[in-house]
Amino acid sequence: MPDLPATNESHVTDATSPRPTLKYDPASIQAKWLPVWEELRPFATDDPADKRPRKYVLDMFPYPSGDLHMGHAEAYALGDVIARYWRQQGFNVLHPIGWDAFGLPAEGAAIKRGLDPRTWTYDNIEQQKASMRRYAASFDWDRTLVTASPDYYKWNQWLFLKLHERGLAYRKASLVNWCPFDQTVLANEQVIDGRCERCDNLVVKKDLTQWFFGITKYADRLVDDLNQLEGTWPSKVLTMQRNWIGRSSGADVSFAIEGRDEPVSIYTTRPDTLYGATFMVVAPDAPLAAELVAEGSEELTERFESYLAEVTAQSDIERLATDKEKTGVFLERYAVNPLTGERLPIWAADYVLADYGHGAIMAVPAHDQRDLDFARRFDLPVRVVVDVNQPVTGMIPVIPEGVELEDLPELDPLADGKALTGPGRLINSGPFNGLSKNNAITKITEALRASGLGAPAKNYRLRDWLISRQRYWGTPIPIIHCPSCGEVPVPEDQLPVELPPTEGLDLQPKGTSPLGAAEDWINVDCPTCGGPAKRDSDTMDTFVDSSWYFLRFLSVGDDTQAFDPKQAEKWAPVDQYIGGVTHAILHLLYARFMTKVLFDMGLVSFTEPFSALLNQGMVLMEGSAMSKSRGNIVRLSDQLDEHGVDAVRLTMAFAGPPEDDIDWADVSPAGSAKFLARAWRVAHDVTSAPDVVWKNGDVKLRRITHRFLADAPGLVESFKFNVVVARLMELVNATRKVIDSGAGPADPAVREAAEVTAVALNLFAPYTAEDMWEALGYEPTVALVQWRKADRTLLREESVTAVVQVDGKVRDRLDVPPNIDDTSLEAAARASAAVVKAIGDKEIATVVVRSPKLVNFVTKR
Repeated sequence: MPDLPATNESHVTDATSPRPTLKYDPASIQAKWLPVWEELRPFATDDPADKRPRKYVLDMFPYPSGDLHMGHAEAYALGDVIARYWRQQGFNVLHPIGWDAFGLPAEGAAIKRGLDPRTWTYDNIEQQKASMRRYAASFDWDRTLVTASPDYYKWNQWLFLKLHERGLAYRKASLVNWCPFDQTVLANEQVIDGRCERCDNLVVKKDLTQWFFGITKYADRLVDDLNQLEGTWPSKVLTMQRNWIGRSSGADVSFAIEGRDEPVSIYTTRPDTLYGATFMVVAPDAPLAAELVAEGSEELTERFESYLAEVTAQSDIERLATDKEKTGVFLERYAVNPLTGERLPIWAADYVLADYGHGAIMAVPAHDQRDLDFARRFDLPVRVVVDVNQPVTGMIPVIPEGVELEDLPELDPLADGKALTGPGRLINSGPFNGLSKNNAITKITEALRASGLGAPAKNYRLRDWLISRQRYWGTPIPIIHCPSCGEVPVPEDQLPVELPPTEGLDLQPKGTSPLGAAEDWINVDCPTCGGPAKRDSDTMDTFVDSSWYFLRFLSVGDDTQAFDPKQAEKWAPVDQYIGGVTHAILHLLYARFMTKVLFDMGLVSFTEPFSALLNQGMVLMEGSAMSKSRGNIVRLSDQLDEHGVDAVRLTMAFAGPPEDDIDWADVSPAGSAKFLARAWRVAHDVTSAPDVVWKNGDVKLRRITHRFLADAPGLVESFKFNVVVARLMELVNATRKVIDSGAGPADPAVREAAEVTAVALNLFAPYTAEDMWEALGYEPTVALVQWRKADRTLLREESVTAVVQVDGKVRDRLDVPPNIDDTSLEAAARASAAVVKAIGDKEIATVVVRSPKLVNFVTKR
């Protein structure tokens, strides 16, 4: 890679001849350079002899639903800045692209148009690919992948089989999230505010037998390993991950049930409040509720079944809503408090979920708001066991100074409707009275364990990953169901299990997979016994595709393995990942899980897939997300036609910090185009030769140039792209001033500044930068030119301005050496005529000197 400036004469053209007046024309510049780059392949990473250090920069790959939009334009502009920057710093940068091509949107669009999903998907991919090339992102086009291709999803199936071998892929009956519109199940993460994330319809619960990945077995590692990402991932994403996994510590407590042989285990984070439990609540859809009702009256059975139907029609979000009136059914059964022996009535209520803990809770209404709301609704007892009036900082309860005992607020949550959730000391709790919360948790848990009635426990909000989908357009699950042998994995040498053609299949959503009707496909011989058997008709969640795709980029086209572990050791993990915060839970969580599984299999040496993460904001229009219904759609293709690719890319970088939203109504791609034209003309105005001696040039301009060279890398690495663009504009303006005066276009400093501008502009506006580079006398491509090191001697200021004040008012400004000492600076200030006049006959009380910037004389009043 050549240093800046290039000195190889074979790469130099005549830059000294007079040049005609030229006009900046983005369209012609784009048409000129795109085929050149296609031929040169400057971003290929397939040379095994390349010994440069490596960086892996990855943008979240797109879904092929129509052409690129403004959100894509932002994401790929910002990711490309990072990829191009690291090349300039001397790295061999892997920057691949592919398509997340399976899933409901493509299937739904194809059904609507009467097309095969393959046709719809691949047509969109070709359209997006053409737009991406036009957009000039520095992708390695030899490493593209499409997840809907059998040579990709073969390895989804291979991974499924490996998880199945390890007990991490399993099938069970469960209440699942069901989208009535899309007629398929959804993972918990795909339900947003009770609605399907794809179609926005309300989600209901349905009892189905489905395939799961055992992500909960990795819950602790998924939480603990987030510590590795502190400082390199956005803090809000780390928080979202921790909250979704939802690890909590507490105790499992055994409650005997009258008339039942086995006790029921209840998980609680507050064993310290056990003496305050006055009833038990069971999720209506939990097996325990049905069991308890089965031995009840016929009237109870009817009331319960009616209530259960009402509850299962609600989403989890609706059931947990705090402002919803509490409902429930008394099950006519009683539990026994293990510490007090008290009989506790058992209720079924919708605010308890079947998959939380063990599907039942002990209700402590005095200290839990939902329990209190329920108790007040059904006139159940409320018992205070934590005195929040007693501070927990000392061994003895302390009444605040000046407050009488009778003045303390009365502890009566039943009266005011507010649960007592604050800290305090135990009361009404037998031998545990006076203990603080933390001490009580420890002591009561120990007492339960000693008596065999409980033990310390952890609980998680996270549930196993439900991967079954009752749709056609996805990876077939590689399992064969045999009446004799049960679940039989498809032998690896029979992978991939390819999707059958769509001819004769009804892809309309109807609750079961369309694959079940593909008779020739679904009916097979059992690989174990040879008898008649059937393939599994479900397909995999598309998040399986994206949970490991970053590794497939390392071995695209390899039909012998999912990825080469040696290539993973060479390139992975991803050094910089770029994408929207909308994927902060689903995709990132699943990719982290799959990476840990692969680590345990010995296939990778790291446990986190993405070392650093950058979330870009959204592109809005007039304060709102772009949508057809709002009539505020801005078409990317229109913007590119009107302003040029470089102007749009530069605007995306200049609009503000990457994580902030961009309102397209508030930015100016036209202004960006004007700046690019100004920079382009600077390069075309240079008349000095490439080998001119720069040190003979304008010193002031050279200082500005080298200050930019020194500062820009740190700004890029901290994602302050907008600041880099602003500094680049300052450099171009300073260069223009020198061109228009003094030595003019022949000044060596002008060439130096123009070359630095071209190299830096490559980050944001590659077409313009390449054309400038050629005008300056070099062959392509500027994208591979290394960043010039700043001359430190030019960073030292010859003088600085010292402000001189008298009683806080500025009286003079002095040009002084930057290394002036306090004594010399004070002497210079005292010699100032303006200062002498301001002090007059007043006596100086104090002199404050902060060399080299400030002197302040304070006089006596």
